[in-house]
Amino acid sequence: MAARGRGAAVRWSAVGALVAALVALPSLLGALPATDTGVSAAGLRAAVLASDEVGFSGYAVSAGGLSLPVTDQLTSVADLFSDRTSMRVWWRGPADHRVDVLTATGETGTHRDALGTWTWEYESATARRTVPGPLELPAPPDLLPSTLGARLLSEASADELSRVGARRVAGRDGLGLRVVPAARASSVERVDVWVDGDSGLPLQVEVFAKGSARAALDTRFLDLELAVPDAEVTAFSPPESAGLREDGGFDLVAAARQITGPALPLTLAGLDRRPVEGLPRGLAVYGRGVTLLAVVPAPGRLAGELRRALHASPGAVVDELGVRASVGPLGLMVVDRPGGRPYVLTGTVTTEALAAAAADMPELGGRP
Repeated sequence: MAARGRGAAVRWSAVGALVAALVALPSLLGALPATDTGVSAAGLRAAVLASDEVGFSGYAVSAGGLSLPVTDQLTSVADLFSDRTSMRVWWRGPADHRVDVLTATGETGTHRDALGTWTWEYESATARRTVPGPLELPAPPDLLPSTLGARLLSEASADELSRVGARRVAGRDGLGLRVVPAARASSVERVDVWVDGDSGLPLQVEVFAKGSARAALDTRFLDLELAVPDAEVTAFSPPESAGLREDGGFDLVAAARQITGPALPLTLAGLDRRPVEGLPRGLAVYGRGVTLLAVVPAPGRLAGELRRALHASPGAVVDELGVRASVGPLGLMVVDRPGGRPYVLTGTVTTEALAAAAADMPELGGRP
């Protein structure tokens, strides 16, 4: 009996050691030295921009340290950038993919097709359909390192790019590409993108605010398979028993259509206005690449909620222009003028840039 007991203990010890090794495997792979190549910064950027049709599946995690002001209408956006978001992704292309956000209480799936997006909430068995617009609030697919990395690199100029070595990400060699924005208004110190040398897919993206050594946003793949998923995995049709509802989110474009008065200027805070098809005169986006500034008309309720939240933010500035604050690299400002309509300035710009933009804004009219 004693001999058999000792044999069982040895066998279970071996099983325990194997389990421990499997659990530690991802961190061990990440600790392995990465192999760099001689690819230039321009060449690596070109590889990223050519990777949008690469099919893959995997598991990604985004960690945001931005404690954004929360409002009833923008809670989901605040959650994306202030919490840890775990995502399972199947990607056949920009117009055919699925991203499931996994939480302790369940899952929410985002299915993109050629005509729009289905959002499926598993626990409530509720489906919501949305169609693409000229300007949309961030959604989980926008936080994937592959999506975010490509967008942030898409408009970077050659003098803003440099190589920064290599590291292991998701068991693959990630080649480092750094963006240091040139715009004086930018609140971003740098963006580091770690790129798979074989496919050009960004494996990890880190965004650093000026004056901070810790990333304000870090999104990375923990597991990645480079193969096109089956079409039935990304496709979605609501079950007959599902509840259907229209998108009840804050419609930026609808609010902007109510604006009257002079057109928004061509330049704000030293940033040029972007030509975005379909935007009404009361809404505009300025800047390029990493440095962006949006002018958003705010209905009375939203303006009031944001105003109260900003007042409570550390370091908030309140003056005759309104109330403004910075949360990491993100600046937010509610502008109020006597007799005018409130509006919000927000983007990856400094609070000084927000104040300069507010001072140059024309009077906005329209229904509050």
